[in-house]
Amino acid sequence: MSTSFDFSSPEHFNVGAVGPAGQRVFFLQVRQGSEVATLRLEKQQVAALGDYLAGILADLPDAEAVPTDADLVEPALEEWVVGALAVAYEEDEDRILLVAEELVLEDDGDDDDDDDDESGLVPVDPDRDDPATARFRLTRGQVLAFIRHAAELVTSGRPLCRLCGRPIDPDGHACPRLN
Repeated sequence: MSTSFDFSSPEHFNVGAVGPAGQRVFFLQVRQGSEVATLRLEKQQVAALGDYLAGILADLPDAEAVPTDADLVEPALEEWVVGALAVAYEEDEDRILLVAEELVLEDDGDDDDDDDDESGLVPVDPDRDDPATARFRLTRGQVLAFIRHAAELVTSGRPLCRLCGRPIDPDGHACPRLN
């Protein structure tokens, strides 16, 4: 069973990627005291979360203290894969609440012994109660640092083809516009 997390005052909130461009694995990482939560997510989730959080900060006063630590806490050991994300602003505490829910793949009824799908994710036990969740109450400064780093991280991948807009691999690119 996966671990759930509830961090009311985390000291570290960040996103990072491991691996070469085009094969990177993205992680959301939060630390409070000696407890570290490292959750895997997709590049599109990182981009969407950064954009959404930027929209929330646009309606709030500027952050006072912005952390500069942009590195993942090593070793970055994945707890589980993020399926859904929710965000809310807690005005009375001046905190931004981020809730992540574990991705739970449903049993498709296939009795094949190979439980891996093409994404490399393994379906969880269908008898399991609820997916794991992670609740992080973040400062505006932590969120601003996340937004800046997420934007940099998302745009630092493979260069895009100027003709078709698709990523160019290090070993070349078969552009469909050249056919």
